[in-house]
Amino acid sequence: MSSNGRPSVVIRCDASLRIGSGHVMRCLTLANQLARQGATISFLCRELSGQLGEVIAQHGYRAIMLPPPEATPGSAGAPESWLGVPPGRDAGETAAHLRELRPDWLIVDHYGLDEDWETQLRPLVGRIMVIDDLADRRHDCDLLLDQNYYRDGANRYAGLVPAQCRLFLGPRFALLREEFYTARQALAERDGTIRRLFIFFGGADDTGETAKALAALADRTAGEIRADVVVGAANRQRQEIEERCARLPGVTYHCQTPDIARLMAAADFAFGAGGTATWERCFLGLPAAATILARNQLAVVEAVAAYGALHNLGWHNEVTGDRLATELAWAVRNPAAVREMGRRALALMGDAARRDNPLVAALCK
Repeated sequence: MSSNGRPSVVIRCDASLRIGSGHVMRCLTLANQLARQGATISFLCRELSGQLGEVIAQHGYRAIMLPPPEATPGSAGAPESWLGVPPGRDAGETAAHLRELRPDWLIVDHYGLDEDWETQLRPLVGRIMVIDDLADRRHDCDLLLDQNYYRDGANRYAGLVPAQCRLFLGPRFALLREEFYTARQALAERDGTIRRLFIFFGGADDTGETAKALAALADRTAGEIRADVVVGAANRQRQEIEERCARLPGVTYHCQTPDIARLMAAADFAFGAGGTATWERCFLGLPAAATILARNQLAVVEAVAAYGALHNLGWHNEVTGDRLATELAWAVRNPAAVREMGRRALALMGDAARRDNPLVAALCK
């Protein structure tokens, strides 16, 4: 613990057009919860195309940018393809800042980092926390968070973390912004009738899923279903999407909005991705059809669909506007099934509705 009695925290995470914004956004949520407990927080991020250093700074945190890659990242699946640089170089550049900051906690949320990187940096920090959802590599950490739901969740990290590592597993530990708790308290019970849609496929939506959803809406009778379409500032198609929304009756465009929780709570059904927004939708009991955008989303979407809390549309390259239109038509015809999906979504989150996340308490001891 730092001399002033407040924990100091460094968060190592990245955002880019390829990685997306989810890692940084969930780390910002955790940072806000820790800051309310008096923690001092800095972010370490690589200078990548689509990085969110300005967004981090807007939240009031120091954003330290590591140098950009000097060459094209390695082949898909290699750690440097996520990091942009070899892991050894990343460890060295991170270490230079940690020697100055000497944090009580180093929080790591990155698919390109593993046990070797963490072990190199352990002498420079008090303790290490990892946020993961792949369970495909070993970690040298004191605490691990995987907020996702899996049918075999309790055993996913057996043999991948030290015996003394504390595990926080499942949606009950989901990192949710304060506005979601506020929206949950005022949440009205849905009857399954589809009057309003919520459409959001992540901050970047590099595969163009939002455009497919707009194509699905174009065939419906003008204004019979209202829709809120949300894109991030990193979405390279945002101007085209805004123009298409303006041509569709009852469709409202939102860019980098702070009102996602309110829009979700007001909706009756959603089209979205299988990432972090899955738990935001479930927390508000919002029935959804999810598209798989990346490998880390596959097991989650399959498990949540098997639980009955969403419909699995499959991989993004197999999903078309016609497929989404068919899904919307199903939802309109089956209000009882849609209502049950929402109930199951709420049930899946367990006691996540409490604000005193035990994860935050563990980090602030």
